[in-house]
Amino acid sequence: MSTIIRPAQSRGRGFHGWLDSYHSFSFADYFDPAHMGFGPLRVINEDRVEPGAGFGTHGHRDMEILSYVIEGALEHKDSIGTGSVIRPDDVQIMSAGTGVRHSEFNHSTVEPVHFLQIWVLPDQKSLTPRYDQKTFTSSEKRGRLRLIASTNARDGSLLIHQDADIFAALLVQDDAIAHSLKPGRRAWVQMIRGCAEINGAAASPGDGFAVEHEPAVTIKANDDQTELLLFDLP
Repeated sequence: MSTIIRPAQSRGRGFHGWLDSYHSFSFADYFDPAHMGFGPLRVINEDRVEPGAGFGTHGHRDMEILSYVIEGALEHKDSIGTGSVIRPDDVQIMSAGTGVRHSEFNHSTVEPVHFLQIWVLPDQKSLTPRYDQKTFTSSEKRGRLRLIASTNARDGSLLIHQDADIFAALLVQDDAIAHSLKPGRRAWVQMIRGCAEINGAAASPGDGFAVEHEPAVTIKANDDQTELLLFDLP
């Protein structure tokens, strides 16, 4: 049984002036053979983009790409005709499939945008490109794990083409929650803000926790502004 901590300060970093990005797993110029992903979870990038700046049009294929905004507003445009702005409580998913081109920019010319970009390997290749977006209100996530993406879109979650369940939670001091893991399943917990204990280990913003061969993930919040994502994975 194991719960392994990926401390925030040990992540890779890409600083480009307009972009400050921390990589939980190998990405772009950051390569670490010990951190190539966790099961089908391939990328967790914590990005901060300066006002008016962003990622110009670029291509993806055969990847499930989720964007989770923490602060600010992120503008998305793609080659399948989708254009939108997402803000905190919004979650966006794009199935790149056979190929899609898109851009992501800070929608504001005044305030920075802070968000997570998450890549999950799909369970099949050459899917038809697809885009979806939903709002999961703070009240839905408060004091509990709210399912935001799943393989069957149950409970109003977004559809993801992988046998994965992704949850978001907002917790206050002394909130305690648990997530059971079925045999053969593993979990990754990504701290966003606040402090907590994950299976008894101290957790700070940006920390990741790989949980394998455990019956459950237990989470106890140690302050009033704890936010995290939990990935239940094959």
